[in-house]
Amino acid sequence: MMLNPYGEDAVNLAADLANRRPESATELADRCRAAGLVLERRVTPEDLGRARAALDAWEGIVDAHGEQERADLLNRMLAEAAAYPRLTSHLGTGWHLHYRDAEQPLGSVLFTLFAVGTALHLTGRGMHRLRRCEVTECHTAFADTSRTGRQRYCSHRCANRDAVRRHRARAARI
Repeated sequence: MMLNPYGEDAVNLAADLANRRPESATELADRCRAAGLVLERRVTPEDLGRARAALDAWEGIVDAHGEQERADLLNRMLAEAAAYPRLTSHLGTGWHLHYRDAEQPLGSVLFTLFAVGTALHLTGRGMHRLRRCEVTECHTAFADTSRTGRQRYCSHRCANRDAVRRHRARAARI
């Protein structure tokens, strides 16, 4: 089975930006570049606003109650981002698919990337593979990219914290 990395990269970027929202257009551009996005245009404050709207919509999908609600919210996001797929080889990066119109500003690119990437991730790996960390005081959103599809925590740190908490609770009862 081949898993589409387009979905994985997109949901991981969405989670990263949602969990620690960029505070400026410059920070948004830097973090997108660090994630491997090729930026073809100058990033503006309008892009930051559109990116925040994309993140708000994406977090609604993360927090959806049940598969149908998740699908409905994602379908709304996809409808807003709709463009036909096209082949591109911009800046010598090799041929690949873009699910957006050419020459879009970064905010719109991110909206489309998050919508399509999340759809590919959820349909390819399972509708349950987008969630928040199970540690009570942690509200971090993450995409479950594990082989088994049973990831419950956003990080090893939170998994360890919860294991220690469970161990201490058991020890206190003895």
